[in-house]
Amino acid sequence: MAVELVFENRSKVGAMIQDSLLMIKRSSTHIIRNTDQLLGAFFQPIMFLVLFASVFGGSIEKALPGGVSYINFLMAGIIVQTVAFGSTTTAIAVSTDLKKGIVDRFKSLPMSNLAVLNGHVISDIFRNAISTTVMIVSGFVIGFRPQADLIGWLQIIGILLLFTFAFSWLSAIIGVLAKSVEAVQWLTFVIIFPLTFASSAFTPTAGMGKYLKAFAENQPITQVVESIRALILGTPIGTYGWKAVAWSIGTLLVAIPLASYLFKTKTSN
Repeated sequence: MAVELVFENRSKVGAMIQDSLLMIKRSSTHIIRNTDQLLGAFFQPIMFLVLFASVFGGSIEKALPGGVSYINFLMAGIIVQTVAFGSTTTAIAVSTDLKKGIVDRFKSLPMSNLAVLNGHVISDIFRNAISTTVMIVSGFVIGFRPQADLIGWLQIIGILLLFTFAFSWLSAIIGVLAKSVEAVQWLTFVIIFPLTFASSAFTPTAGMGKYLKAFAENQPITQVVESIRALILGTPIGTYGWKAVAWSIGTLLVAIPLASYLFKTKTSN
């Protein structure tokens, strides 16, 4: 009896993994075949990078310590901003599937509900990886010169993957709760825009007002930005590294079960 139970549990886990892989393939194929998403993944990060470097570079670079160039300072912030906004595609994709009835078709099949969310979240990581790679290459063209070694780059990749994974699951919650795709776009903008701009992503927090500075220095985006920035510049990472990891893991521990529960509840109605 015990052996049969173990075998049954393994079969369920194996089926969930297989279903998730199929959904990942489905969502990734949509990205590749969707011209709008591909153009956004390529050109949006380049546009933000060039605009911020050109508009703010001259004035902010004078306030940076140690003669750091603004492009080197900016790169961490612009990468995290792009990843944060890019993660909202999970919310849009989940909401679209729910509104168009695709999930109702999946319900008629013997497949895991979690597989649909897994597919969108993992493919979102794939899309953000494209955007980040394009941005880094573009940065080199306009003067980005990182000091990170191989270990540093591996740490940067690890922090970014964990952060993207966490933010995508948060976006999945928004996608399930929102009543329309338009509402998804509005909600994600309202949440992510203040977090990215009220942080150290684009300017040092030293020049901010008392209360804004307190918020900026203690919110998750700043922890992720500063940890990646320290690794890029080859400076001590301090407490930013473990705080960035703690924020991401804490977010995952809340977001994954909550998104799964809400999605299951909504699709069972």
